[in-house]
Amino acid sequence: MAELKTKKTEADPGDFLGRIKDAATRKDCAAIAALLERVTGAAAKMWGPSIVGFGNRRLKYPSGREIDWMVAGFSPRKAAIVLYLPGEPAKQAALLKKLGKHSTGKGCLYIRSLADVDTKVLDELIRESVRAVKPATPSGGSRS
Repeated sequence: MAELKTKKTEADPGDFLGRIKDAATRKDCAAIAALLERVTGAAAKMWGPSIVGFGNRRLKYPSGREIDWMVAGFSPRKAAIVLYLPGEPAKQAALLKKLGKHSTGKGCLYIRSLADVDTKVLDELIRESVRAVKPATPSGGSRS
């Protein structure tokens, strides 16, 4: 089996985000990073050369293959900011209808800018996604 290319690295996410050329995208990414850190309770880490991820989980594919993966993350790409959110698309459908201008792919949410979406809906969508893989503990806190 081929080795997974997207792994957690020691690179500094702040340095990576600071090198984003477009000022508006850089500002949006800083806001998304703050939101993901707040929701996951985990610090930003680089996953590969261009994904900023938060938290750790064991991802198991239907084939039985298991990998170490982030709870949630994002990457500033040329065409859009890609958010990697876990969860069940059927449960997220109602929120996605209210989100604003976006597109989706397998496990990904694509937005051009935060100005195109309702940030309160985005916040709830991220919370719902994280809850799908990181349920609350009986004491009300979150498991890591």
